Amino acid sequence: MLSWIGANIGNIVICAVLILTVAAIVVHMVKEKKKGISPICGGKCGHCPMNCGCRGSDSKSE
Repeated sequence: MLSWIGANIGNIVICAVLILTVAAIVVHMVKEKKKGISPICGGKCGHCPMNCGCRGSDSKSE
């Protein structure tokens, strides 16, 4: 088992870094969603050229 870990330590480290990065992004998005900020346009829908309607009354309705 230790020889397998030693032979694959590079892959293990890279996978761990990728998993931690994705987890940090998800946690950040959840925190912003709880604050009412859209992860798509940053919550500034009044200035959004796509008029996504992510915050309801802040954007124009069609």
